[in-house]
Amino acid sequence: MSKSSNGRLPRLEDVAELAGVSHQTVSRVINNHPNVSKATREKVEAAIAELGYRRNTAARSLVTRRSQTIGVLGSELSQYGPANTLLGVEQAARDAGYFVSIAALRSVSRDAIFDALRHFTDQSVDGIAVLVPHSETLQILEEFNPGVPVVAVGSLGNDAVSGAMVDQRRGAELAVGHLIELGHRRIGHVAGPADWIDGALRADGWRAALEEAGLPHDLLVEGDWSAGSGYEIGRRLAAKRTATALFVGNDQMALGLLRAFNEAGVRVPDDVSVVGFDDQPESGYFTPPLTTVRQDFEELGRRCMDIMLKEIEAGAAVSSTVVTPQLVLRASTSGPAPAP
Repeated sequence: MSKSSNGRLPRLEDVAELAGVSHQTVSRVINNHPNVSKATREKVEAAIAELGYRRNTAARSLVTRRSQTIGVLGSELSQYGPANTLLGVEQAARDAGYFVSIAALRSVSRDAIFDALRHFTDQSVDGIAVLVPHSETLQILEEFNPGVPVVAVGSLGNDAVSGAMVDQRRGAELAVGHLIELGHRRIGHVAGPADWIDGALRADGWRAALEEAGLPHDLLVEGDWSAGSGYEIGRRLAAKRTATALFVGNDQMALGLLRAFNEAGVRVPDDVSVVGFDDQPESGYFTPPLTTVRQDFEELGRRCMDIMLKEIEAGAAVSSTVVTPQLVLRASTSGPAPAP
């Protein structure tokens, strides 16, 4: 950081004087306030760059009594969905002017979650986003009162904790509804782990869509989200050939399934149609390109931060928000093959 002519570090007032604007305007630019014209924003940013100004977060914290830090607790971050949910929340927090402190769990347990929450309270974070979409997480969060807003990302929350999630059940219904419209009557489900909220809701959506159509829903096999589990399940399903279509709980398991089918000579979609979930970037390059359900993780992150900021700044009540998923049609689905 450069120093001003009197030898001290540049202050916000110095930026305002050089840019020819008020210090309130400089503050709005620094905090990404929307009510600043493009020309003014460019003048302020040029003055910041010329002076090498950096805001003094320690001094600001003394005034506002806020750390400008959000704690983000996550698990299974090697998986596409959790990893991109984390990125969405982190970007939204930074856009709102907050630093992010991340704690990744090696295992999901009451003690591990409590230790991470205590770590965040020791850091005096202003809020906590919890990306641990397991069925027991909300119960654990109810037992621990960190004294700051908490948003459970991947859950609707409860009376004590706010929630932000993609409508997993609706996504499953879109996938299964597409297969039903194509004419399939035996639609199986390769599910994620039942103790994951996402896995359970996608299975519920699969079951509900089939029940509404008067179709059987007795073919469910549980995987662990990995391509390896999809491959092993695919080998077993290729040998049995009991369904004409499969809704797979995520794209990674679908990738393993496609390889197993290819090795067994099962043609997709001629023999079996396959729909995934997530729309990871590689899905359009699978063989065949995968029909799947897209989750908007950036929007989920924005919704999470919208809730948190309302609680931090205005003391808003606990609330929840739901992001609608989208079906992406590609070449892995078609009508069922005619009976021999």
